[in-house]
Amino acid sequence: MTLPPADSELGKLMATLPRPGRVEWIGLRPARGEAMRAVGEAQAVAGKGLVGDRYALANGSGKRGVTLIQAEHLPVIAALSGHADVAPSLLRRNVVVSGLPLLALKERRFRIGEVVLEGTGECDPCSNMERALGPGGFNAMRSHGGLCARIVEGGMFRLGDAVVVLS
Repeated sequence: MTLPPADSELGKLMATLPRPGRVEWIGLRPARGEAMRAVGEAQAVAGKGLVGDRYALANGSGKRGVTLIQAEHLPVIAALSGHADVAPSLLRRNVVVSGLPLLALKERRFRIGEVVLEGTGECDPCSNMERALGPGGFNAMRSHGGLCARIVEGGMFRLGDAVVVLS
């Protein structure tokens, strides 16, 4: 979906968020199939990914340089997959954000710490979610998988940093 013109009524509604978000968890995937490692801060490299994360080593456009998931969706995913709770590391996203609707950042630029990101699209679940969450895990993640983002300007970000939409 392409964003409507900024001066249209729908454009104004889509640009309005109640408050900034907040980074609640950061994780890195050192290699395919390895467990995620929770960290207190991460260094983002423009056009690539996060230092220490396997996607930073991949060549390409960097459209999936960082993956984000909404903290408020974790209990929903747990309930839909039949678990009491779900650890962020199990879902294999880099950043858990609370306090704002992540999908509102699709096709928008936003800042976390020193880093400027651009939402490139929804982060759909993969078949690994069936193994991680059990039968139906893939479907439990549908519409709750979060957002993929390109790193426009690199730098550091940390737990507790604000997630702010740039105009």
